[in-house]
Amino acid sequence: MASEFSTFLMLLKRDLTLAYRHRGELANPLLFFVIVVSLFPLGISPESKVLQTMAPGIIWVAALLAAMLSLDNLFRSDFEDGSLEQIILTPHSLSLLVLAKVFAHWLVTGLPLLLLAPFLSILVFMPSEAMWTLILTLALGTPILSLVGAIGVALTVGLRRGGVLLSLLVLPLYIPVLIFAANAVNVAAKGLPVTGQLYFLGALLSLALTLSPLAISTALRISLS
Repeated sequence: MASEFSTFLMLLKRDLTLAYRHRGELANPLLFFVIVVSLFPLGISPESKVLQTMAPGIIWVAALLAAMLSLDNLFRSDFEDGSLEQIILTPHSLSLLVLAKVFAHWLVTGLPLLLLAPFLSILVFMPSEAMWTLILTLALGTPILSLVGAIGVALTVGLRRGGVLLSLLVLPLYIPVLIFAANAVNVAAKGLPVTGQLYFLGALLSLALTLSPLAISTALRISLS
């Protein structure tokens, strides 16, 4: 167990170091997130009442698309330089290793989105009552986006132009997260309880943490076989 945990930490540190060396690529999803949210007041209406009703959907759709924008780099560089094959051939648990890579991906994409969202919500006049609910839904939902998205990336990593196929595979699986997260923020803005929606997101996260590493490992073996 100590060996497995140390390997997990080593791979996590490696991916974070590589991400730091390519800081320009990390900025792309965040800039996309900022641009999309900023364009809604210009394209729809600058009136606060109009934007308040749409604010949860705006923030969550922008976060979902920004997360998808960064997915293709999850295994692509490792596949191209051959290190992905070495990871698969190691005697350590592949499910644990891919979980380290997904966790690193969330730290450099999902976590910045979570930290940036409250500031951008001011642009769309989101009520202060819904702010903590927005943060909670992003904390529960963005890891799901990374875990589920990694399955699609693992299936398409061997394809030269798998971006469109990746979108077709992943977007339908993202819909439940989008629906319940945006609904929770909407309900919180009206002062109503949101425990049901948060419990559902928590259940989805538990399910994704349990099953996604196995599915990612199987998909990688299929793609590289």
